[in-house]
Amino acid sequence: MLLEHDGHSPHVHPASRVAPNAVLCGEVIVGPNCSIGFGAVLVAESGVVRLGGNCVIMDTAVLRGINGAPFTLGNHVLVGPRACLSGCTVEDEVFLATGCTVFNGARIGRRAEVQINGIVHIRAVLPPGAIVPLGWVAVGDPVHILPPGQHDAIWRVQKPLDFPGYVFGVKRPPDGQTIIPDVMPRYAHALNLRHADDRVINEDWEDSGARPPRDVPGS
Repeated sequence: MLLEHDGHSPHVHPASRVAPNAVLCGEVIVGPNCSIGFGAVLVAESGVVRLGGNCVIMDTAVLRGINGAPFTLGNHVLVGPRACLSGCTVEDEVFLATGCTVFNGARIGRRAEVQINGIVHIRAVLPPGAIVPLGWVAVGDPVHILPPGQHDAIWRVQKPLDFPGYVFGVKRPPDGQTIIPDVMPRYAHALNLRHADDRVINEDWEDSGARPPRDVPGS
């Protein structure tokens, strides 16, 4: 499904494939010879989503561009099933495995690898060729790549990065309290308003004749 959002429509290169139940919403720009799998969601909510060429977005992956943190994917990138990537920059030839998560403001260097269920936290900078092992966490700049059991070490780096302030614009609550009851009503209301005028444009897509040509390898 293709959706016009906030006055912007997806643009898919004619040599790329989009599965019929994938969703592309807003200013989503897909380069040549890409494949967007079944159930994938690419949403330019308040920032552009831009894919280079020869990228594979596998089934059920979620890619989001947000205000102040557009989403950029380089060339020759694989995004695995159930991956969730938000407001980050991914350079060329990167492998992002099944279930990995990359948060707002992060940067993944060329030929880096985030293995199954790996996490790259907000504003972390993963250098070229770096590897985040299965289930490990990359946090900070310079980056620390740590196993999930080292919570205290992760928190020492993560806390000053201020996830509540950076993502939701609110102060971190005192220990034992939560921002959720305050943030969620406002966040849900904002999303409802932002998407109220979305318009399905599948008919325009089908009329365009954009389909992967038979002579494109891997299409």
